[in-house]
Amino acid sequence: MKTPFILDGGMGRELNRSGAPFRQPEWSALALIEGPEYVRRAHDAFIAAGADAITTNSYAVVPFHIGEERFRRDGRMLADRAGRIAREAADASPRKVTVAGSLPPLFGSYRPDLFIEKEAAGIAEVLIAGLAPHVDVWLAETQGSIAEAASLRRALGDDQRPFWVSFTLEDGATASPPKLRSQEPVEKAVRAALDWKAEALLFNCSQPEVMAAALDAARKALGDADLTLGVYANAFPPQDEKESEANVGLSDIRADLDPPRYLKFVQDWRARGVGIVGGCCGIGPEHIAAIRKAIG
Repeated sequence: MKTPFILDGGMGRELNRSGAPFRQPEWSALALIEGPEYVRRAHDAFIAAGADAITTNSYAVVPFHIGEERFRRDGRMLADRAGRIAREAADASPRKVTVAGSLPPLFGSYRPDLFIEKEAAGIAEVLIAGLAPHVDVWLAETQGSIAEAASLRRALGDDQRPFWVSFTLEDGATASPPKLRSQEPVEKAVRAALDWKAEALLFNCSQPEVMAAALDAARKALGDADLTLGVYANAFPPQDEKESEANVGLSDIRADLDPPRYLKFVQDWRARGVGIVGGCCGIGPEHIAAIRKAIG
């Protein structure tokens, strides 16, 4: 079995756990604004745990989290800061660590229905301009629909760095066949990723229980096409986009997803042929260390 590339875990909850400045609506951006040293410590912790890549703390650097006025004034500066902190942490490592530039959902997690295409490019271009000097790959993550992800791919233009796209899935045991939060089938996401010439298609920020079916559907849709698959699940209970109100509070973290339990899911994904594994919200350095120890 090929050894997968290991991503880091969830930055927001790691910042919160570490005592960093943290609240809604700013989420993980607050530490970037008020305590950037905490962001560096979180990156260092994931690198020490064995991550091959760290993701820039730019997920919440959008008007949805920091407000329209602050984004207009400081958005590019904060994206640059997020990229620079990650780059410095990666370069300080004695081994090679990749920096993935996080391009988030621009209008709120789990809410593809809030996507506004005519406004997307202006937001994405600010993030890309700030991150561009520092990152090795682009990671459009937690994308709830194909339209969301397509807007980010267009905003990147002719940038030649690898493009990875990661979709969040409908949660819950009844999510069969597997679908994106937009209710679009996984097979359609595969076709889109191939059209965009993405180097990797991932699924993230959904329960680990829904990932296997999505991987199987993606593998079947790929056929002989060359596209790396990956997974980095969260430790939330099922998140219903129709009921959740973003920026209201913090979701609970499941007590049953300790490192050994999460590792069992990772081993199953490996058996299904993933090339990239990691963790999202609630998955910490201890989980990444368990993955690294198990797979070498």
